[in-house]
Amino acid sequence: MSEKEPRAAQHADPQEDEEEATAVVCMESDLKDGEMMEVDVGDHNVLLVKCDGEYSAIGNQCTHYGAPLSTGVLRGQRVRCPWHGACFNVKTGDMEEYPAMDSLRCHKVKVEDKKVYVTVNKKALGQATRLKKMGGRDPDVKHTVILLGGGCASLICAEVLRQENYGGRIIMVTRDDLLPYDKTRLSKVMNVHSSSIMLRRIDFYQKYDIEVWLKKEALTVDTEKKTVAFKDGTTECYDQLLVATGCRAKELDSPGTELENVLMLETPEDANRIHNACIGCRTVLVGTSFVGMEVASYMIDKASSITVIGFSELPYLKTLGPEIGKVTMTILEERGVKFYMNDSVAEVRGENGKVKEVVLKSGTIVVADVLIVGIGIVPNSEFLQGSAIKMDSKKYVIVDKYMRTNAKDVYCAGDLTSFPLQMVKNQSVSVAHWQVAQAHGRIAALNMLGREVTLNTVPFYWTVLLGQTIRYAGYGEGYTHLVLKGRFEDMRFLALYIKDDVVVATAGLNFEPAVSAIAERFAAGIVITRAEAESDDLSWLKLPPRKQ
Repeated sequence: MSEKEPRAAQHADPQEDEEEATAVVCMESDLKDGEMMEVDVGDHNVLLVKCDGEYSAIGNQCTHYGAPLSTGVLRGQRVRCPWHGACFNVKTGDMEEYPAMDSLRCHKVKVEDKKVYVTVNKKALGQATRLKKMGGRDPDVKHTVILLGGGCASLICAEVLRQENYGGRIIMVTRDDLLPYDKTRLSKVMNVHSSSIMLRRIDFYQKYDIEVWLKKEALTVDTEKKTVAFKDGTTECYDQLLVATGCRAKELDSPGTELENVLMLETPEDANRIHNACIGCRTVLVGTSFVGMEVASYMIDKASSITVIGFSELPYLKTLGPEIGKVTMTILEERGVKFYMNDSVAEVRGENGKVKEVVLKSGTIVVADVLIVGIGIVPNSEFLQGSAIKMDSKKYVIVDKYMRTNAKDVYCAGDLTSFPLQMVKNQSVSVAHWQVAQAHGRIAALNMLGREVTLNTVPFYWTVLLGQTIRYAGYGEGYTHLVLKGRFEDMRFLALYIKDDVVVATAGLNFEPAVSAIAERFAAGIVITRAEAESDDLSWLKLPPRKQ
């Protein structure tokens, strides 16, 4: 046997041989620098990458929802998922951008005789994801971090603190009765069981000494005394505080909203209640945002009829724009959804305590068995009124690029935050995106530890319509021009939103991995000009050839 043959293939150690599997996956010349490919070692799917003249191999399935990373976007030492924008380091497998929470396993690579060998550990085959190394509490450290809110921002903050060897006490407090869960699923799979969408199991919190206080609501914060007072009469001291209480659904300001079957979507329990209430019933939705359209789409084959009431002329008008809004409306209308646009609810009428009909300001009366309200969000910041923590006119908490509020040792993250977004020249924005909240939690944790790390994330969002996913990246508010690749009518398009002659956001359907490719440009600070966007040359997107 040649001395040049990789050690893993020599079977020098019988125990190692039993635990490992090795395969020749390609020739050394098959990949150029900056290229990647999907390969298989036994039953294991691997992403092989050539970067900086060296081969490396990591798991090929994104740890978020399992997308094949080989169809994503490679830039430098990181690969971005084509579905939801998560990023991983191709050398270490470490997760570098959310919404993924776990890292990927790395595999051994060796080049011999112009052949590329990849070795995988068989024991790890059933554990494709990898949690970054985390510590626990050190009883000698007399320091407490309180995390107000039970969403992903608080969870990520807690995880990053433990990953960075913070040994103090971590207390996560939520008025909910559930551990942090994946809220993005609620409007997409409404009969979901809460246990199936938990972000971490209870043993995770126990193992890493993260205290979780459920059904406990903050009443006031005293930034001078560094205390939080709770509704149950207790008070807790903090050394550092994260406010991540998020937003809640805005209530309908019309007579009759107290009737039974006037529902809003905030929790898994709400989602199940809506699912059960709508089956075989006349369902009316107020609101044409992402959540409203997702619920309408989900209910098409379940409700006996669906009516949507919108304040604007078209769905998504302020976010995705009139073109996508019009196509969305047409698609849903073709499936029997009735729209009343440029209208609003004047009154909800009932019979025997239940919804019977919805009266619109136009005078139209819509018969209803169920009314679902999805007209926006309100920040959960009332408990901060009277404190020293500054908020804007809409009651969003103002932070700097380190996620610090004006109050010493108080940070804020997630949906209720007004923060400077680097990709739009640090303009203060409020973005209620899941991935943004996760990024906030990480930056808050690092700066609690004195790392002076600034927020630099690209908002990435996705919405599902009749089984089709529209992906969105950037910040398009105030855009003045839209450039379209493909056709809305063909259900395959890439929309580029222009402001001041540069691309500020993009939305795509069946155009992968274009949205991720543009998100990578945004992340790198690379300007995409209007001329570049309008050009017929799409080589800059590095799209794969279309399958015939």
